Order: sequence, then structure tokens, then C-alpha cells
Amino acid sequence: MAQSDSASGLRAGFRGLTTRGRSFLAAGVTAVVCAYLLDQDALLRVGVLLAALPLAAVVVVANTRYRVASGRRLSPRRAVAGQEARVHLRVDNVSRVPTGVLLLEDKVPYVLGPRPRFVLDRVEPRGHREVSYRVRSDLRGRYPLGPLQLRLSDPFGMCEVTRAFTASDVLTVVPQVQALPSVRLSGEWIGQGESHSRTLALAGDDDVILREYRPGDDLRRVHWRSTARYGELMVRREEQPQQARATVVLDTREIAHRGSGPASSFEWAISCAASVAVHLLERGYQTRLLTDTGQSVPGPGAGGSHSTADTSGLVLDALAVADLSDGGTLSRAEDPLRAGGEGLLVAVLGELDEAQATRLGRLRSRAGGAIAFLLDTGTWAGLRMLAPHTGGDDFEARVRQLRESGWTVLPVRAGDSVPDLWRAADGSRTTAPYREEAGA
Repeated sequence: MAQSDSASGLRAGFRGLTTRGRSFLAAGVTAVVCAYLLDQDALLRVGVLLAALPLAAVVVVANTRYRVASGRRLSPRRAVAGQEARVHLRVDNVSRVPTGVLLLEDKVPYVLGPRPRFVLDRVEPRGHREVSYRVRSDLRGRYPLGPLQLRLSDPFGMCEVTRAFTASDVLTVVPQVQALPSVRLSGEWIGQGESHSRTLALAGDDDVILREYRPGDDLRRVHWRSTARYGELMVRREEQPQQARATVVLDTREIAHRGSGPASSFEWAISCAASVAVHLLERGYQTRLLTDTGQSVPGPGAGGSHSTADTSGLVLDALAVADLSDGGTLSRAEDPLRAGGEGLLVAVLGELDEAQATRLGRLRSRAGGAIAFLLDTGTWAGLRMLAPHTGGDDFEARVRQLRESGWTVLPVRAGDSVPDLWRAADGSRTTAPYREEAGA
């Protein structure tokens, strides 16, 4: 077994000969052959020396058995598209002998930048070294980092052998999240007192949340049926604050969007959905993300088990890898919406036809409030950038159709700001302004 390992190490060492090492070996062999033909002892000694240097380097590097451990830390683990993240690498020498020259190279996708390389001269026994590099991506997604490669080299640079660690990490690049202003949203409800009392009044006896009687509790809160059942005084729990619910619907249909790359209508919709979801979570809403494919984040049954930070992370992670779907309608999202009950509904919609707008109008009655970001995708395709009106006839018809069914419609053109549009969703307004621009 030891002979096999030694042989494989030598093979790897010969494969790791550098250009300098190969040149020395070729020059040495040539000098030896010429010395034999010309009967020159001095040239023979030079040739042997030239050939022996790279061969000795191969033996030394092939038999090097450093025990080195590595670690990687991302700061932050979720980077925003267009912003930098820093990757910290740590290399520990866990052996009892110092290392030689170590060359580190971390494997990084090309969209994050060039592969970082570092040279460590010497690491003492039980010592460590830390290095870091920066990565940046304008494209959201999940990008693997690693594994880290360690190159062992001799002092003369004749031979380099690469050994790779197995551990790797994933950097998640999430869409840009814009801070939204606080506005009064139609249908929102957060609070306690009367609203919760009405909920208890409408609920059956089996739905009442009870606890044991404590000295000082109001006797009017005693639940006599449960008291008789358990044989001890049971009272209704104090009124708890209700948490508002919200659903953010994202239209990912490929046929509903225009443009390509970071400047496409789909990427604008992704950033809008992320901004709205994070804003609602920060305001205390129990928020979920729903796409036209029927995918829900957090998933069904999660309820309020996740904290605000956890839910925000789940939503942003899902949006980081969201892709265009091949669906033709929004029908797969309708069943989760019908089962969701009352709450705030915010939809980020691409191009709609009359039938789809009609179905969305029917869903409006199930929501406490409904806001639609309706994208005029023709402006992303460059079809109406200089038109004297906001959109085409079909687009204007969809805006009117949704408004007549009770939606607060926010028409969106390429280049529009999400915070500015969100201000127009103020529930104190009857309709969102439909801006017109004159051509230049």
C-alpha cells in the first residue's frame, strides 16, 4: 500500500513539473547526450546537475505530507446583487513540522470575478494564516465557492502539485431590496381588543383558547362548559394581538415579460416582490410569497412558526433562484389564494389578457385589500418609450378592468421606482394615479 502511494505520488510529481522544471530536465538530458557523443566530462557533470534538480524537486514534493486544514467564512452569506461580499479563508497547519511555500487558489464562478490566488511562505507548526478576497455579482443566484486548492511547490519552482479540499460553500446573491415608505393599506388589520373579541364571538366553543383560573382573573371570563368538563375553573385567555396576513404574488410566466438580462421586466418584478415582501414582514405581516406555478414560500403549514428574519431569508432565497416559467395562465396560483382566506394581496403582474384579468377580479373579493403592480411590458421591449401615453389600448383596458373589480392598480413602466409606486398604494386614495408622459 505504501509503495502504491509512493508511486502515485511520483506520477503526480512528474505531472506537476513546471515549465522551469521541464526546461531544466530537457537541458540536462541534452547535455548528457552531447557529453557522451563529444566525450566531454565537464559537460556530463553539468547535464547531470541540470537533470537532477527537477528530479529531486519531484521526489521532495511527492513525499511531502503536510497536514493542513482549511475553513471558509462568508460575510455576508446573502449578498445583494451589485454589492460586494467578502470571503475569509483560514489555513491551519495541524502537523508538527512547518510547511514550505503554499499556493492557495479558491474555485470561484466567473460571474463573481477572477479566481483568487495567495502565496503563503511558511506556516509554523500548529499555526494558521488568514486571507480574504472580495466577490461581486450583478446577477442574483446561488454560486458555489470552492473547493480550496492547495499547491505545494519546491523552493526553486521546479514542481507544483495540487491538492484539493472537499469542503465548499454557497453564496446566495439576492435581488435588490428597496426601502418602501409606510402607507395606509386598504384592508390591513393589526391590533387587539375589539377585532379579536369579534373573532372569539364568531368562533365556536371548541375554538376558544383556554387556561386555568388564576387569582385575580375576571369571573366574567370563566368558560363554564370547559370548567364542567375538566372539573376546575377555566378562563378564556387574554385578548392577543392579531397578526395581519399578506400574500405577495409574483408572475413568472415567460410570455408575460419582455426584455433580457438585469434590465428586463422580470428582474424588475423580482426586485419589486422582494421589496414588498420584506417591507410587509417588517411591518408585522405574516407574509408568504406565491408564484404562478403554485409554489408558496414559506410552504403550506408553516404558519407563523418562522421569525421575521427567517421568513425574510426564505423569501429572498427563493427569489434569488426564481426563473421564468412556461405557464400560460395564473390558474395554478388560484387554489392557494382561495385557501388563504382574508388578508392583504399584492400581485406583481406581467402582461395579462382579458380572461386572466377577469379571474383576478373574482379573487379580489376574498382579500381584505388588493394591490396590483401591472407592468407595461411594452416599455421594456422599447415599443412605447417615446409614446405620449402610458401604454397600449390592451394595457389600459386591463388597468380599467382590474380597478373596476376593486383592485388598487399601479401601472408600471420601465424605469419606474418601486417606492414611488408604493406611495400611490395609500388606502386613503381612491385610485392610483395613472401617469402620462409626453414624448421628448
